[in-house]
Amino acid sequence: MRIAVASDHAGFRYKTRVAEYLRREGHYVRDFGTDSEAPVDYPDMVRPAALSVAQGECDRGIVFGGSGNGEAIVANRVRGVRCALAWSEESARLARAHNDANMLSLGQRLVPEEQVLAIIQVWLSTPFEAGRHVARIKKLDQ
Repeated sequence: MRIAVASDHAGFRYKTRVAEYLRREGHYVRDFGTDSEAPVDYPDMVRPAALSVAQGECDRGIVFGGSGNGEAIVANRVRGVRCALAWSEESARLARAHNDANMLSLGQRLVPEEQVLAIIQVWLSTPFEAGRHVARIKKLDQ
């Protein structure tokens, strides 16, 4: 799978760890930055990552910040992106199963480090249930 990753300074550590994990698992990872914990503006990294998902250059995207809220907001402003904020395995599972989320946002200050990889594993492996959810997804794109 081709996966875009991006973060601001507050999510840099998780982004780096997750990108390494994804590469070990055989995924192609495109890193949109940032490259350190020096302060940056998250839209500068997250928007290009979201565009890569919307345009089909990447299959999915994962973005990181302090809370993950701002990153999800930026990503969701790109037509065709459905970015879900996750804080647990169950929230990640439902984001895929019910919302067909093609991007995930995580908060480094809110999600314990020992849970991050488990959340991502669930999100990557959960299929979209389709069915009654398809009509709802179509309404988002109208």
